[in-house]
Amino acid sequence: MTGQPTTGRLTAARDGRVLVLTMDDAATKNALGPEMMAAARDAFLQAAADPAVGAVVLTGANGTFCSGGNLGALLGNAKADPSAIRANLEQFHGWVRAMRACPKPVIAAVEGAAAGAGFSIALGCDLIVAADDATFTLAYVRVGLNPDGGASAFLARAATPQLAAEIMFEGGRIGAARLAQLAIVNRVVAPGGALAEATAWAARLAEGPTLAIGRAKRLIEAGFGEPDAQLDREADFFVEALHGAEAAEGITAFFEKRPANYPRV
Repeated sequence: MTGQPTTGRLTAARDGRVLVLTMDDAATKNALGPEMMAAARDAFLQAAADPAVGAVVLTGANGTFCSGGNLGALLGNAKADPSAIRANLEQFHGWVRAMRACPKPVIAAVEGAAAGAGFSIALGCDLIVAADDATFTLAYVRVGLNPDGGASAFLARAATPQLAAEIMFEGGRIGAARLAQLAIVNRVVAPGGALAEATAWAARLAEGPTLAIGRAKRLIEAGFGEPDAQLDREADFFVEALHGAEAAEGITAFFEKRPANYPRV
């Protein structure tokens, strides 16, 4: 789930033909904010056009992949005009669209938690390498919200309807080992080893036929159905949910550290 600005940044480094993008904000465990979203979108657009880049690795600093959005900011956003919320969501979805359209392979290197929008971003990558103690959480429902960032589209591709329902209805933590058994996570490594494994894999892919890999990525996208329309539906539902009574109660209960008492309809 997305929020308002944090102090986070996205750093970019080159390792041969591999571009390594790192979400970095220790104070919020790499929560997403508009500046990071815009930087990520631009980085993927530039990588797509740069023949010196053959693959991209996306990771998080400080032992965490990404904690998702800023829930405190969302509580304030619920009073904002829906068009402003929609614009903020579109900024996040611009990152996802650019990442999916990038013809270079994109590998997520996940340590620690990939929560909320962080899980969405990991699912949006082509491949996932995770530490064996990494956890994945899509907990939107626990505060009366629905996923954004393409999570529902990517889960519909990668999982059975029953598993997608479990993940989105329950909002609980799922370990890397279970997701690997379900072929959602590609490789599981020892804690601290995800970035090295992902970078080595990206380097091998970057030495392959770039145009052929790009065409393969487009074929996979076309075969499953491009997520653009689903991103729009997610944004519409997110705005609807954020301005509803369930989200108001769920987010308030979260900060008051009590069980939510959702209204019955």
